[in-house]
Amino acid sequence: MLTRPHLIRRAGQLATLFVMAILGLIDLASAVSAGGLSLAFVLLIGALATAAVWLPPHRQNSTRLPKAAMLLAGFSLLLTIGAGATSGGIGASFGLAETVGLLAVMYVVCRRGESRWTVGAVLLLGMAIGFMPLRAGVDADYIIVGLALGLVATAVIALAVYLRMIESTRLRAMDSVRSEQRAEFARDLHDFIAHHVTGIVVQAQGARFIAEQDPKRVLLALEQIEAAGAETMASMRRMVGVLRDPNARPDAPLAPLAGVDELGPLLEQFSAAGEVLARLHVDGHTAGIAVEVSTSAYRVVMEALTNIRRHAKDARVADVWVRRTPDWLLVRVANDGAPPRAAMPREAPGYGLVGLTERVRAVGGRITAGPGIDGGWVVDAALPLDQEVTR
Repeated sequence: MLTRPHLIRRAGQLATLFVMAILGLIDLASAVSAGGLSLAFVLLIGALATAAVWLPPHRQNSTRLPKAAMLLAGFSLLLTIGAGATSGGIGASFGLAETVGLLAVMYVVCRRGESRWTVGAVLLLGMAIGFMPLRAGVDADYIIVGLALGLVATAVIALAVYLRMIESTRLRAMDSVRSEQRAEFARDLHDFIAHHVTGIVVQAQGARFIAEQDPKRVLLALEQIEAAGAETMASMRRMVGVLRDPNARPDAPLAPLAGVDELGPLLEQFSAAGEVLARLHVDGHTAGIAVEVSTSAYRVVMEALTNIRRHAKDARVADVWVRRTPDWLLVRVANDGAPPRAAMPREAPGYGLVGLTERVRAVGGRITAGPGIDGGWVVDAALPLDQEVTR
């Protein structure tokens, strides 16, 4: 099915062909009366050659297109020189159909041609178009017509370059949006999967220790591991599918992340899955918070807890403070473990905090992470509540 731009392009091509056909008949009549059938045949070949260049579709930044245009312009200039050498020229019609065809070629070259080759092609085409009226004679009238054709060619170049810039800007914007989407899904992949996989590992470790004491609890742990693994695999399939093809739609809608009101269950699950006790402290009401802010706060806590599980091996307590002020939602996550050691040069860096920083900044917030005054590790985030002001 043809889209609207394709329909417009097809209509423009048909209109140009119709104009060239009418002007071609005028050229043939004038050439036959001035020089016979051989001259008319040459003019016809010139017009058809232009159509053969501008009519087919061309890929962007094509090198063949400007090269073909240069050959076509050279042929037209040779014909102009040959006609000027004959007495009386070729009649009043100097090749109107070919002129329109060359203007169309110039337009297509400026739209689709490779930049370095396009400059030379445009120069030759401009010379061919501007000198073409001299085929009929060197009178002042034909010189004025040549100058007018030069102005028309300049307008064609300006239009083609303008449309090329618009298309280039649109393509860059689309590429940027696709890159942002892919980065967004990559961050989602980390946020979802890292947390669930960490819980699976902790539950598996716990099941190993209680296997001999209470087999029934092992079965319950295995069921929880199976459910978490199935959910993780489903999320991974959807997100990786989008990462592979930015134009593809996920096979199922992604469930939105929970917000501040779901921090309680998150901390309970965290405490039940390991030896670290997570405590929640809420100052102020959490109702009516914008979805972006609430979700970002949840992500801050989830990522911080995941890092505690991965890096703070000797931590015993993790405290989560959520405080609402008139303008800000403040989130702090602190643990009493030893600060994580600096990564070695050969170790791969983690992307959790980097992605989290991008998310917080996206809603106009700020986030810091570092060692606490009395030990441990502290993550602080400040998220603005007035989204209209920060955007």
